[in-house]
Amino acid sequence: MATITRKTYTVDASGKILGRLATDIAMHLMGKTNANFQSNVDAGDDVIVTNCEKILVTGKKYEEKEYHHHSGFPGGLKTKTMRQMWEKDPREVLRAAVSRMLPKNKHRTARMLRLTISK
Repeated sequence: MATITRKTYTVDASGKILGRLATDIAMHLMGKTNANFQSNVDAGDDVIVTNCEKILVTGKKYEEKEYHHHSGFPGGLKTKTMRQMWEKDPREVLRAAVSRMLPKNKHRTARMLRLTISK
């Protein structure tokens, strides 16, 4: 088996739209931009994102988009709007978008650990 060489992909997020930026980041984390892509091998790049607080959101998503989390207990559904998450930490909005664009398999957590987001 060949050794995996990872490149570092740096993105300036200022002025970019959230979803389009998240898909670009997810593609680099999965390794789909590399010529030797294999879906069963985690050979993606390391991604560094700067200026996260300057990301643009189109439409009414800032007020109407909701993020749900369930504790597992009856009545345990927690809901936050994008505004609430953005005011607390804008990095978590981007992290949630990228995480949900990655395949739901055993490589997902390792790929998310290679994502570094700075304010």
